[in-house]
Amino acid sequence: MNSFIKFSAVITACAAFLFSAHTETAFAADGDSLQLAPMTPAPLELGRGVNVLGYDPIWNNFEQRRFKAEYFTRIKEAGFDHLRLNIHPFRHQLGADEGYRMKDEWYQTLDWIVDNALRNDLKIILDLHEYNAMSEDPEGNRERFLSFWRQMSDKFTSYSNRVVFELLNEPHDKLDAKLWNVYAKDALAVIREKNPERPVIIGATQWNSINLLHTLELPADDPNILVTVHYYKPMRFTHQGASWVGEELRNTSGVTWGTDEEKAAVVKDFEEARKWGVDNNRIVYLGEFGAYDKAPTESRVTYTDYVCRTCEKMGWSWGYWQFDSDFIVFDVKNDKWVEPILGVLIPNSPVLK
Repeated sequence: MNSFIKFSAVITACAAFLFSAHTETAFAADGDSLQLAPMTPAPLELGRGVNVLGYDPIWNNFEQRRFKAEYFTRIKEAGFDHLRLNIHPFRHQLGADEGYRMKDEWYQTLDWIVDNALRNDLKIILDLHEYNAMSEDPEGNRERFLSFWRQMSDKFTSYSNRVVFELLNEPHDKLDAKLWNVYAKDALAVIREKNPERPVIIGATQWNSINLLHTLELPADDPNILVTVHYYKPMRFTHQGASWVGEELRNTSGVTWGTDEEKAAVVKDFEEARKWGVDNNRIVYLGEFGAYDKAPTESRVTYTDYVCRTCEKMGWSWGYWQFDSDFIVFDVKNDKWVEPILGVLIPNSPVLK
């Protein structure tokens, strides 16, 4: 068994924000468990999460939803602690003459999701998933962006901090580091007018790159900011066969993962991010990771296990991509968990046979 991880005083303080007063079990990269010391009582524990509902028909027609009310309960029973709700609100906003106000039916759907999550003791991250629109035309969508967060800030003012805001998923291209720092600052100011202590998640540019944390400019006097990273390295493995990527990856298949060198690359990336978090007094959250279901199953399981355990070894919470569809952990069609993936995400999950 690996020796205990000796976090600095700074990382201990950061971890207190994420974990409640109880003894957590983390897992080393080799699969051995590590008993962490009881942590200071804290207002929020993100813990283990899963991305949901980004591409569900629910947003256009509630009656055609794939995601059933019972799934909130089943996700909780499986051992997950939070949901990262991927939302694309711009197409559901009214025009500029109405301040880009969200349509009433969209609010009804959002209420159904948030209320069911909280009722099932799941924290929920409202992740603005308009990364393409914002990155292709930042200036043209700036007012939509700020209006959305103004509306969310107004709506959730009275909610506990179990509702978390994530400013924008994966800024990239025209929304470069310099411009993104301006937009993030403006959106954060809007939120802080009525939600001075609500947890807010912000990531670096170029798809929330784990290697660009140093480009973030965050207010030193705001302790309620978590910094997110996404991890899909190496893309040749995690995105092989994916229809939305370039031709080379789209036509790639049979790539395996799990050599010592590949594992060492994960540790190196995560250690650098952990050190950045310590140096900057910031909590790091792994908001997305996973391998496309066209990857060889054995390697997909090995990769998910190793990334997840290494993440927990760093003291981070995580959100797996995703509940259903292409990186699947739950098979909606057959109404069952994909047990090899769930089994490495949450070892000893109560729902596993």
